[in-house]
Amino acid sequence: MKSDIKKLYYSIGEVSKMVDLKSYVLRYWETEFKQLSPPKNRAGNRTYRKKDIDLIIDIKDLLYNKKFTIEGARSVLGSKKSSESPLLDKQLDTIKKELLEIIRIINE
Repeated sequence: MKSDIKKLYYSIGEVSKMVDLKSYVLRYWETEFKQLSPPKNRAGNRTYRKKDIDLIIDIKDLLYNKKFTIEGARSVLGSKKSSESPLLDKQLDTIKKELLEIIRIINE
């Protein structure tokens, strides 16, 4: 499902059909999951991106298939983000060290 996404932005109606959920469910989930906050266009319509759709698919899996409560799903999604952060920090530190080494070599 995640690889079927072709456009840059999708309307709530399109996403609703893609993930087989009613639009009001998606709007409700926005109030319950702070990670889900699709931007709105000038007309005030939600514009869902690939990352929003992937998140909706993850939330649906947690709630409908794995039978988590909303609070439980929120906790799982929060821990996913925090568990990725140390890895990202380590990668950024490595890049920073490499850039500093390049600057040192250039200045010699």
